[in-house]
Order: sequence, then C-alpha cells, then structure tokens
Amino acid sequence: MNIILVGGGQVGFFLAKSLIKNRHHCVLIEKDASICQEIAKALGITVINGDACEGKTLEDAGITRADVLVAVTGSDADNLVACQLAKQFFRIKRTLARVNDPQNERPFSHLGVDVPINSTSILTKIIEEEATLSDLVTLFSFKRGKLSVIRISLTDESPVANKKIQDIRLPANSVIVSILRGNDIIIPKGSTVLKPQDDLVALTMIENEGELFDLLVGRIDNII
Repeated sequence: MNIILVGGGQVGFFLAKSLIKNRHHCVLIEKDASICQEIAKALGITVINGDACEGKTLEDAGITRADVLVAVTGSDADNLVACQLAKQFFRIKRTLARVNDPQNERPFSHLGVDVPINSTSILTKIIEEEATLSDLVTLFSFKRGKLSVIRISLTDESPVANKKIQDIRLPANSVIVSILRGNDIIIPKGSTVLKPQDDLVALTMIENEGELFDLLVGRIDNII
C-alpha cells in the first residue's frame, strides 16, 4: 500500500518504521529540514521537506499514487487541512488524522476526515477503566491492504434491527466480528439477533464498505 505520512515527530517516525516493516511504501512530509535528513538516513525512505498544506508538496510526495494519507503533526489545523486537500483535490481513498485537542474530534469528522484519532480521550478512558470496544476500534482503525475495519451503530430505523444474522445477506467477504451491547461484548453467531443501539464491529473489503453501510443502516432490499 502507498502511504503518505505528514509529520516527522516521534509518532510519524515510529509509524513509518512500523509500516515499512509491514512492507508498505511510505513517503513522509516534514517542515523541518534537519528532521527530514535524520529520518531519511534512519529509515531509508523518501522524505519531503515542505508543508503538506500546500498542493505542490503533496504532488511532490506522490499523492496521485497514494492509497492513504495519515497526518500526525502536533497541529490540528495542519492535520485537517492536509487531509482536506488530499480528499477534495486529489481524491485520495482514505485519510486519517491525529486529533491533539479532543474538542476537535467531531469537527474533523464533519469536515471529511475518514478516521480522526483522538488518542487523548481514549487513553483517558482506559486510565479510568471506562474504555469500550468501540473506543479501541476508533483508536486502531486502519486500512490494512484491502481489508477495512469499521464500526456501525444501529438505530431503531435500521433495517437489520431485530433480525438474526443468518437472515441477513452481507456483502461478499464481509463478516460481523463482535457486538457491543451496553457493557457486554457479544461474539455473534448465526442465531444472534441484532438490536437497536448495538455497536457492530465488522470486517469487509474496502470496495464493499458502502454496500455494508447501506445494508445495516439504510436500505431494506438486501434483507432476505
């Protein structure tokens, strides 16, 4: 997978190191020239010295060939703008952004960032022993090759509410792997009945994401 990382701090460095180990192709963008040299030397990857909030810099990094852009700088404004540019002007498939200020998590989602990662809020919940499965999925949600991990919250209007999983025709190569119901985590079986307010964690292929969302939250013609 071709990945552009924005931000050469510790998060960006170790994320790049991990992705390279998993055989992904990474290009990193960093404003500080000295940091660029250090990372390029340490990891042997292409590092662009520039501002990811500028289209020219993204083009230099190969945005037209990238599958994912991940913005992990210490500036929420920079992370948001970089993701918006990648999404709106270069039509990149997926954007992820580090959210430094927890108050910015909702605006990030509303402004088009696919996965805003608010680690501060989630770590606080872990410390207070109030973390839920859905919180952890949000923290670690990421595209791995062609596989997508998604979370869907069912409403009273969901066409699959009160249906058995065995009676739901899921898209090809899709599976519901867990259900968060209140404080309980349920490993689903064919006879498991989905209920309103259930939080579902599902695996699917990237190209089937839209179909799965339509099935679970908005369309009824896929129910047997």
